[in-house]
Amino acid sequence: VNSTHNTQAPMCFTLLHPNLTHPQPQNTSILLNLDYTECDSTGSRWRVAIPLNPGECTGLPEPVQGLDCTFSCKAGEFLEMSAQECTRCAAGTYSLGSGLRFDEWDDIPPGFSSLAANPANAPNGQNVAKWVAQGLYLESNRDECTVSLIYTVHLKKPGSVSFDYQYVDNSIFFEFFVNLNSGTNILYWRTTRVTLGSKAVKPVVLKNIRIEGVAYTSECFPCKPGTFSRAPGSSSCEPCPRDTYSGRGASSCTPCNSKTHFASEGSATCKSRPPCSEKDYIQTYSTCDKDGKTQVIYKWVEPQICLEAAAGAVTLPPSGQREPCPPCNPGFYNNDTATCSPCPPGTYSDGVKACKPCPAGTEPVLGYEYKWWNVLPANMKTSCFNVANNNCDGLNGWEAAGNHVQSGAGRSDNDYLILTLTVPGFKLPVSVRGVSGSEYGRVTFEFETSCSSDCEFYFMADVNRRSTNVIESWDGIKTKQSYTHIITENSSVAFTWAFQRTSQASDVRQYVNDMVKIYSVTVTNAMDGVASACRACALQSQQAGSSCVPCPAGHYIDKETNHCQECPPNTVLSGHLIYGKEACQPCGPGSKSNKEHSVCFSDCSFTYTGRVRTLLYDFSALTSAGSIMNGPSFTAKGTKYYHLFNISLCGAEGHKAAVCRDNVTNLPNEDAGGGQQGSSVEAFLCQSTIIPSDGRGLRTALSSQSISLADTFQGATVEKSLNGITARPELFPSASKRIPDIHFFYRSSQVTTSCQRGRNAVVSLRCNPEKTAKGDISVPSECPAGTCDGCTFHFLWESSSACPRCSAVDYHAIEGACKAGVQDTVFVWTEPRLCTGGLTIPLKRTSPCEAIDFWLKVGAGLAVFCAILLISLTCYFWKKNKKLEFKYSKLVMSANKECELPVADSCAIMEGEGDENEEEEVVYANKSSLLAKLKAVATKVKEQKQLVKVFF
Repeated sequence: VNSTHNTQAPMCFTLLHPNLTHPQPQNTSILLNLDYTECDSTGSRWRVAIPLNPGECTGLPEPVQGLDCTFSCKAGEFLEMSAQECTRCAAGTYSLGSGLRFDEWDDIPPGFSSLAANPANAPNGQNVAKWVAQGLYLESNRDECTVSLIYTVHLKKPGSVSFDYQYVDNSIFFEFFVNLNSGTNILYWRTTRVTLGSKAVKPVVLKNIRIEGVAYTSECFPCKPGTFSRAPGSSSCEPCPRDTYSGRGASSCTPCNSKTHFASEGSATCKSRPPCSEKDYIQTYSTCDKDGKTQVIYKWVEPQICLEAAAGAVTLPPSGQREPCPPCNPGFYNNDTATCSPCPPGTYSDGVKACKPCPAGTEPVLGYEYKWWNVLPANMKTSCFNVANNNCDGLNGWEAAGNHVQSGAGRSDNDYLILTLTVPGFKLPVSVRGVSGSEYGRVTFEFETSCSSDCEFYFMADVNRRSTNVIESWDGIKTKQSYTHIITENSSVAFTWAFQRTSQASDVRQYVNDMVKIYSVTVTNAMDGVASACRACALQSQQAGSSCVPCPAGHYIDKETNHCQECPPNTVLSGHLIYGKEACQPCGPGSKSNKEHSVCFSDCSFTYTGRVRTLLYDFSALTSAGSIMNGPSFTAKGTKYYHLFNISLCGAEGHKAAVCRDNVTNLPNEDAGGGQQGSSVEAFLCQSTIIPSDGRGLRTALSSQSISLADTFQGATVEKSLNGITARPELFPSASKRIPDIHFFYRSSQVTTSCQRGRNAVVSLRCNPEKTAKGDISVPSECPAGTCDGCTFHFLWESSSACPRCSAVDYHAIEGACKAGVQDTVFVWTEPRLCTGGLTIPLKRTSPCEAIDFWLKVGAGLAVFCAILLISLTCYFWKKNKKLEFKYSKLVMSANKECELPVADSCAIMEGEGDENEEEEVVYANKSSLLAKLKAVATKVKEQKQLVKVFF
C-alpha cells in the first residue's frame, strides 16, 4: 500500500540536512562547506563559507548574496553551490530536486531513530524493542512494546510524504502521525502489538519512503546496487533486468554467465545455478485439445534457475496418459469444443448437457459454481507477491490441477501466493427482490492444507476497492473442510485467497511441498453469474407466458397457484428460499416477527404460566443496548486488555442495536456526505477487544477484533435449553425460587475455525428489586471471558425490570381492631417484594363495625361460671372416691383375716358379686373413667353392708 500526505503552506526554512551539502575546496590549505544563512524576514539569505576544521577563520571567501529561500532545482538536478546554479546529475546517479528518498535499509539511515514507549519490558532495563533494517525494507518489532520510528525533516515549501507498507496482522495497531507544515516536521510510524492468541506475529513492513518539499539538493545520490541510471539528469534509477547485475552508482548492468549463473531482477550479484531437484518442477494439466483430452504434465518453475545437466540433477517426469477432460463447470457448456462457454441468459446447464431454457414459471439461479479446474475461470487471477523483493513478480501463484486448484511454487518460501475472484455485484432473484434482509449472497469454498512449517492460509475481501481485510485465516495442517461467508452489502467485491509457506525469509527453499488445495468455490446471486438450475418464481397471472414478478416482503410462493401469499403471523422467511408455505419458519417462544417477516425478535413482553399463577413481564426499560466491560486481562507479556460486550435484548422491531466498532484493522472510508465511517459490527450481541490508552502512549483506546456473537434470536423461555443451546444456571447461583430466570437464546450462523456450528449466546434475566431499572450485566466468575468453551457465551442481567408485573397475589390485607364502631384495613406487599409495575397497592380502607351485646356478655359470664363449678364438683367427688376406696380396702383385708377357717357358709359371697368384683378389678387396673369409678364405689358400699349382715 502506498500512502501520501501533502501540505499547502509555503514557507522558507534555513537549516540544511547534513547530506545536502558537500565540502568545496577554496584553496589548498582550507577545506570549506558552502552553506546558506537563515532566511530573514524578507525571504533573502547569504551564502557563506564554513571551515571544516575549527579555528581556521582566516582566508575565507566573502559572503555572497544567496538565492531566495523559495528556490529549488528540478528533479534530476542538484544545486552547485560555488556557482549557485542547477546542474544535471551524472549517469549512475539521481536526484529528486527538492525531495528525499530512502530505499536502502542495510542499516537505519541517519536521521531515523526508534523509541520504545515501555522499555521496562526489556531485560536488564535495556531498550531492545526497535524497528529492524532488513536490506530492502524496515520491519517493526515483534514484541508487545509500543515502538515509534521517528524522522525529523525541514520543509521550505508545500511538500508530501509517501511510503509503501505491508500490514496484515490485526493484532498490531499501526499508526502514522504527520501534520506537514513549512519548517520543522516530525514524522512518526508507530506500532503497538497485543498478543491475544498463539499465532506468530506478522510485523509491519515499511519501505520506499519519499519526502518532497525540502530546500534543495546540493549533490546527487548514487544508484543503489541492482539499479542503474543510463542517462544524465535522472530522477530515479531502474532495476537491472533478470540475469544481470550492477554495483552502486552504475550507469548500466552487467550480464551474468547464463550457463552457470543467474540473477533475479534488481540483483547486485550473480548466483550459481544449482542442480535441478524435485522442488524445481510442478505438476499441472494441459488444456483440453480438440478431441476433449487432457494429460498430466510436469514443467519447470519459471523462470528456470536450475541446471538439468549438473551432477545429481533430476529430470522432468514423463507426461501422463491422455484422459478425457473434466466436464464444464455448472452453468457452462462446451458445444463439442475444447473450451467451455457460459450459458446464455435465461438458460441453465449442469456442465455436461447442453444449455436449456428455464421452464415456464421458473427463473435461473445465478451464481458461480467452480468445481472443475482444467483452467482458471476468466474472472479469477493469480499472482505472486513478496514485499522484500520482486523475484516472484509475474509468476503464477496458483495452478489448475483437474479436480482442484493448488498453490504454486513461487520463488521463495515466504512469498504470498495469491488467487483473486472478482464479483462486480450481486443480483437477487426476481421473486425475492422485495424481501427485506441483510443477505445478498454467499461465498463457500472447500479446501485443505498440507504444511510442515508455520504456513498460513488467508481468506480476504476488498469491498469497493476500499481496503483488503482478512475475514478468516488458518495455520498449520487442516483436513478437507468447508467455509461459508455471508455477503451483507450489495457492492463490488474482490475475494482473495493467499497462502504463505513461512514468514521467515530465507534464500534456501525448504518447504516447496507445502501447499493448499481448493476443491470448489461457490458464489450465489452473482450479478454476472451463470445458472446451473432454475427455481420457481411468482407469476403475475395464471395465463400462459406470464412473467415472473417479485413477491412483497414477507410473502412466499404458493405451490399450487405460483402466487405470492403472506406468511402467517410470527413466522419468518428462511433466507431467499420462499417457495412453499414451509419456507415460513415459526419464531421461537417469547418472540414475534416484524412486519416484513425477516427477523424474529422480542417485543419486551413475556408471559410465564406456572402451577399457581401467571407472571407477566415488561422489559421496556431494557430496550436500549446494554454493555459490560470485563477484566482487565493480561497477555503473556503483561499488556492489559478488556473484553467489551454490547447486548441488544428486545424491542426496536428486531433492529440489531448492539454495535461494536473497530478502529485498528480497517481504514476509515469517506461516505457520500463527506464524513467518515469506520468498520463496525451490528448484531444482537457483539464483542470487541479494548486496549486502554494508559501506559502505551496511545491517543485513544484501541478497539479491535470486533465480532458478532448473535445475529438471530431463537426465543425466550424459563427452560434451560432451546434449539440445541443450553443455559447453565449453575454459573450464576443464588437464583430466587419464587421467580424463575428468563433465558434469551441467540445464535450466530458465521462459522469459525474453532466453532464449526457458529457461536451461541444465552442472556439470563434475573429479578432483583435492589437493582435499578437498567440493571447490571455480569459474566460467570468461572469464565471471565464470558465463555467457557469459546463458542457459547453466558451473561446474567440483573434488574428490577426483570421482575414480573405486580398483581393481587403480591400483597395481602391486615385488619385493625374495631374501635368506636370503626375498623381499618391496610394492604402491604408480601416480603420480599419480587414484582414491579402492574397493579398498585390499594389505599387504606375504613369500614363500620358493631360492639358485643350486654346480654351476650352476661351469657358468656354464666357459661364461664358453670364451667368452673363443674370442674370443682368433679374434683370434689374424685377426692371422695379416693377416701372410700381406702376404707373398702381396709374392710376387705380385715374380712380375709376373720374367715381363715374353712367354713363353707362363713365367707359366702352373694350371687353375682364375684362378677362385679372382677369387673371392679379390671376397671381399677385399667384406670377407668370417672363414671366407672362412681359405679365401683357404689358396689363396694353395697358389699360392705352385706358383710356386716353376715357377721351379725
